[in-house]
Amino acid sequence: MVRHDPFFMPQRPTLWSALLLMLGLTACIPQPSDRHLARPRPALQPDSAMMRQCTADLTAQGARYRVLPDYRNDSGCSAINAVALSAAGASIANLGATRCPLASAFVRWVKGPVQQAAQDVYRARVARVVTMGSYSCRQVRGVARASLSEHAFANAIDVSGFVLTNGRTVTVATGWTGAAEDEDFLRRIRKAACQRFQTVLSPDYNVAHRDHLHLDLGRGPYCR
Repeated sequence: MVRHDPFFMPQRPTLWSALLLMLGLTACIPQPSDRHLARPRPALQPDSAMMRQCTADLTAQGARYRVLPDYRNDSGCSAINAVALSAAGASIANLGATRCPLASAFVRWVKGPVQQAAQDVYRARVARVVTMGSYSCRQVRGVARASLSEHAFANAIDVSGFVLTNGRTVTVATGWTGAAEDEDFLRRIRKAACQRFQTVLSPDYNVAHRDHLHLDLGRGPYCR
C-alpha cells in the first residue's frame, strides 16, 4: 500500500528488522517435515485385480505370505489390499499387515540389494530381517502438527536390524555410527531403498528414526 503522508520517509532496514524478514521468509519455505502435515488423502479401496497381480508377483519371488481381510476403523486408519509377509529370501520378524505393493517392493529390496550388500561387505547372507512392524494407527513421530503416518495405512515398514548367516547382528541403532563395515552396509541399503520406495528415513533424518530405517510408498519422493 502506498503512503501519502508528506512527512513519511522510507527508512533503511535495521539489522533486527532484516532478521525478522529473513525469519518470515524461512517460515514460508517448505521444510522436509512439511510433507507430513495434514492434507486431504483419497481413501484406499479394495482392488481385486491389483491383488491378484501383486500376490502372483510375491509367489513368483518365493515370498511367504498370507492375504489379510480388508480393515478400516473410525480414526481413518486402514489396512486395505494387505498381506502378512513372513519371508523374502530371509525370514522377516514382527511384520504385520502390509499393503501388497509395499510388500512386493520390500521383497525385491531384501532379495536384491540387501543380500548383495551383505555379500559384498560381510561375505555372508542375511538370514533374518528384524522389523518394528508395519501397520500402526498413529501420527508421524517426531514431526509437529503431523498427519496420520503411512503406518496408519499399512503402507510403511520400519527395519531395525539384520541377522547374518555367520551369526553377526547388525542394527541401525548401533551400526549407523558404529563399525566401518556396518556403516558401509547400512548406507548401501539405504541408497538402494531410495530407488525403490517413495520415502526413506534414517537416523540422518531426526532422532525419532535413530534406531530404524522407515520405508514407505506414500507421497514422496524423499530420502534422508
